[in-house]
Amino acid sequence: MALDLAGAESKRLRERALSVIPGAVNSNIRLSAPPVFFGRASGATLWDVDGRDYIDYVLGQGPHFLGHACERVNAAVAEACAQGMLFGASQALEVEAAELVLQALGWAERLRLGLTGTECVQAALRLSRAVTGRRKFVRFDGHYHGWLDNVLISPDERARQASDGQVGEYLNDSFILDWNDADALAELLREHGDSICAVIMEPVMVNTGGIEPRPGYLRRVRELCDQYGVVLIFDEVITGFRVARGGAVERYGVVPDLAIYGKAIGGGWPVAAVAGRADLMDEFGSGRVNHSGTFNGSVMAAAAVVATQRLLAENSPYDRVADYGNALMKGLAAVAADHGVALNVHGLPAAFHVSLGPQMPVPDLRTLNELDLAGYAALTDRFVAQGLWVMRRGIWFVSAAHGDAELDRTLDRFGAALGGASS
Repeated sequence: MALDLAGAESKRLRERALSVIPGAVNSNIRLSAPPVFFGRASGATLWDVDGRDYIDYVLGQGPHFLGHACERVNAAVAEACAQGMLFGASQALEVEAAELVLQALGWAERLRLGLTGTECVQAALRLSRAVTGRRKFVRFDGHYHGWLDNVLISPDERARQASDGQVGEYLNDSFILDWNDADALAELLREHGDSICAVIMEPVMVNTGGIEPRPGYLRRVRELCDQYGVVLIFDEVITGFRVARGGAVERYGVVPDLAIYGKAIGGGWPVAAVAGRADLMDEFGSGRVNHSGTFNGSVMAAAAVVATQRLLAENSPYDRVADYGNALMKGLAAVAADHGVALNVHGLPAAFHVSLGPQMPVPDLRTLNELDLAGYAALTDRFVAQGLWVMRRGIWFVSAAHGDAELDRTLDRFGAALGGASS
């Protein structure tokens, strides 16, 4: 029997939305989400329009690393926007924002602010084509780089477009490989290296499965890109400023040529960035490679980035996020075992994956797909009914706002969901 997850006001709003918004949502990723409408959020907690509270492990699909409605960031944005939010020209805060992000990253020399990760992926690919004179690029099965025609692939069948109306032939510009297999990349580059401009990847496959790179894998990819003159792009939209302040580059010690960052650089505000080596990035500044956008470097985005970067520098949350995430992963597995449920929990404490199945290493997509992903997805409505806001695809995000009280409540609600009891 299906659970009735929506309260009366959520149901009324959904009926109104269905008459004016296709599918009642403004992003297709929400089509399969529970039909709950939210009214407010603070820290690690959401409240729906019917007054129910939820401990949030979706965090806006990841970017709310500081938690919801961070007072310091929101106050900085409000103060800045009181003087104007878009000038159609340069303004002081965007300079400071770039300086602070580059300082935090440590490896990159230049940075361009954008609005979305999808846009900045395209900027990085265009730049790679321009500097190499080559057209094709390498990407990996299970990695997500936005919804545009040349990067969107079906999760069920490799190299197939994922949408009606998508121009499938645009996918011919990319080679799609299994991730974490350096030999496969080496073989491809031996055969086609002179036609490949870039290798783009999530340095941790967070979007699908929370899978870490095998020891030495990222370093071997770096060596292969150097050998064949290929631009290495890290898509750190999820990992950037989440797995460490310097992102996956800091955690694993492998430096790309370009990297893309998402809304976590600005505490969840709409902002993204592409950063990298000066000799590459300065092609944007020369005018030879176009990267444009009305809201790129807007006052609100730059103010959010400045406030977020200052906050992270003054009071680093990474140790306590790691402690919380590790305790949560261990606690979920223990609660599941108490209820006779085999639960696989793996990944990094700031972003991990949960599915049904035995606890075992998950080094690749093939192994992940051997777990009971559908069974876990079917359970998520029970978690939501108990006040845990989680994604059906199994990724749990942890924020700096999660603390001991949230941990205890989470484990209680998780147990109640597994036991079929009410909290």
